[in-house]
Amino acid sequence: MVRKIAILTSGGDAPGMNAALRVCIRAGLFYGKEMYVIYDGFKGLVDGDIHQVNKDFTADIINRGGTILRSYRLPEFCNEEVQLKAVQQLKDYEIDAVIGIGGDGTYRGLAALKKHGVNVIGLPATIDNDVASTDYTIGFITALNTICDCIDKIKDTSSSHQRCSIIEVMGRHCGDLAMFSSIAEAAEMTITYDYRVPDEVLFRKLRKLKAQKKSHAIIVVSENLLDVHDLSKRINEETGFETRVEILGRLQRGGSPSAFDRILASRLGSYAIETLNKGEGGVAIGYIKGETVAIPLEEATTMKRDTHKTLINLIDMLQ
Repeated sequence: MVRKIAILTSGGDAPGMNAALRVCIRAGLFYGKEMYVIYDGFKGLVDGDIHQVNKDFTADIINRGGTILRSYRLPEFCNEEVQLKAVQQLKDYEIDAVIGIGGDGTYRGLAALKKHGVNVIGLPATIDNDVASTDYTIGFITALNTICDCIDKIKDTSSSHQRCSIIEVMGRHCGDLAMFSSIAEAAEMTITYDYRVPDEVLFRKLRKLKAQKKSHAIIVVSENLLDVHDLSKRINEETGFETRVEILGRLQRGGSPSAFDRILASRLGSYAIETLNKGEGGVAIGYIKGETVAIPLEEATTMKRDTHKTLINLIDMLQ
């Protein structure tokens, strides 16, 4: 039977992590569990930075961005020696289960603990939406709203100066933020890992817009995909469109989580505690087709991400 549950946040921070932490603690206390938090992710677990908490710990955190438990990337956790130190800390504190809130890297860390006999549960929290075992990750919609708000503002000045604006958004190797924001903002062009167009197609379209005296053009690009400054220079040379680059960067991570993300975090977190209360574990909690589900962690870490063919078709239609 699970009596003591510890929670950590890991990887890149995402709006809604605190909301997930809040519901896990409160639901755990509701079921009579002893609740613990681990600071600084897997590093804190290895170092034994583990503390028991009560309901007061969750006051006024549902609307806070980032993570009050802090986050830390620990590449060394792939080493078994380091993993065993973490396992020993859990034994010393008599922790029965660990809930990890984060992305695919967090899931890999939890899977390593599971191989050593630790009961674990993963909650998907990353702005990239690159966890394949859920339709939406905690923080994605908030980041999307932030991007849209930024593009709305950029459009104002871009129109005033008849410019083309290249907007680079985050997403690592996942194009969801770029695709979703492109549709929401009626971008003239989208460039992501799943949606690429030849340069000449891009230049031809911009020349046409320039000839039509279009007041502005918006191009949304996924990060780490190409040199956006070089693209800006070539657009200037090939089309005559004055072009500026806007890299939104970590601005996309911050801010108070949206109502959607607060509710999603609450649904997933409470389901995680209910799963442990039933004596089950070793799963990743997800949100698929409107339902909260539990998927074996091994399966969740090997699932292939949806490339959103319907969204790609929609982009083709609209652009």
